[in-house]
Amino acid sequence: MTRSWAAEVDELARTERLLVALDFDGTLAPLGDDPMAVRALPETAAAVRRLVALPDTTVAFVSGRQLADLRVIGEHADDSLVWLAGSHGAEHWRPSGVAVAEFEAEVERSTMADDAEHTAGADALAAEAERALDGIAGAWIERKAYGFALHTRLAERGDAERAQELVDALVAQRAPDWRRRTGKDILEYAWRHEGKDAAIARLRGETGATAVLFAGDDVTDEDALRSLGDGDLGVRVGEGETAARVRVADPSELGELLTALAVARAS
Repeated sequence: MTRSWAAEVDELARTERLLVALDFDGTLAPLGDDPMAVRALPETAAAVRRLVALPDTTVAFVSGRQLADLRVIGEHADDSLVWLAGSHGAEHWRPSGVAVAEFEAEVERSTMADDAEHTAGADALAAEAERALDGIAGAWIERKAYGFALHTRLAERGDAERAQELVDALVAQRAPDWRRRTGKDILEYAWRHEGKDAAIARLRGETGATAVLFAGDDVTDEDALRSLGDGDLGVRVGEGETAARVRVADPSELGELLTALAVARAS
């Protein structure tokens, strides 16, 4: 390997139990105008398959997508060995036969009643946001498991700013305690406050990982990148301020890095 990240990857490959946690949109797959048409690049998908086949190696997709949508775009079957953390870590899927830690199960049970209480109100708020955007071309609301998102990728700049101001004001008035996240042409609002840092901590604990690689491309990934320790490796995909030690240009180069990691770990 001759890339700038080669030494980092070679060192990480030697760890006893490795967790490879990956954002999906913009990381394994290029961003797209139709969110449900997004798919991993052939090279990143192939690298994931190589990694999950290795001993003492766990691969997880850690995404802001709700779990049901993440499974669709990730082409994730019931017999998949890839672990999932959706909705920024508020939803989880584990391969068959893998037990969820009892502490985490208790936390999930304790939030069920709270989630049910919020659902009706969230649906009403999302509908109100849709009405507020009526007539603003290219801006639309995506309903999610624990809130909703405002997409402005297809809107003109002035229209996008107007849409953001309208929805921000609405949420500030109706749900001031909700968590607000910014991303690339997206604003997300949720009553659950989990972040990807918590998702990584849970995955680390459940897998007993001795080192973690996390890769992401957006502001919402920085929580996880900042949470990594000295023996871990954070990878930022694309431009932007980051806490990651390594930067790659795009999902294609990330595919090269992941392939190199699989080769080094196998050897």
